[in-house]
Amino acid sequence: MKKKCKCVFLDRDGVINKKAPEGDYIKNWSEFKFLPNVKEDIKKLNKADFLVIIITNQRGIAKGLMTEEDLKDIHTKMIEELKKSEAKIDGIYYCPHDEKDNCNCRKPKIGMFLKAKEDFNIEMNKSWLVGDSKFDILAGQRAGCKTVLIKNKFNKNKDLLIKNKEIKADFILFSLRQTVIKIFYNNYNSIFENKGEL
Repeated sequence: MKKKCKCVFLDRDGVINKKAPEGDYIKNWSEFKFLPNVKEDIKKLNKADFLVIIITNQRGIAKGLMTEEDLKDIHTKMIEELKKSEAKIDGIYYCPHDEKDNCNCRKPKIGMFLKAKEDFNIEMNKSWLVGDSKFDILAGQRAGCKTVLIKNKFNKNKDLLIKNKEIKADFILFSLRQTVIKIFYNNYNSIFENKGEL
């Protein structure tokens, strides 16, 4: 039987790379800028035996501002750059649709999570969703993950003005670095609780 895996699901824009201006999209590699320390943070998750999977809405495709080939080129180059730092993304799932398409994959729906769960045999209750918007958090909750809302100076999203009690994320943190520390701390405590040592 295939081993069950724990996973950190990452939204892309605003978590891995700097977000485009409001209403715009990252349409090509020249517009893609890694946020500070992200490569090292992903590497730390890899070494801690977490899968790292990107779950991203990419409505710019439906709007005709970019193509799926443009998106695949961005992701190919992103993976290449991460590899140079010995960091790895285990899977990328994206939704190319608009809200009006009423698909099953666009967050806050959980179609992408369910596909990843099936592909990798993921234990959702031992996994995390890290995102920067209300829809990310809702999707993570519906999928059964612990949730982290990233709120930093690089993220201008209006959803970040929503108070924690409205979004109900498990944690509000300021970077992927802080998130990795929180995940490791939580995982450490869980190990000892399971052994009855705490």
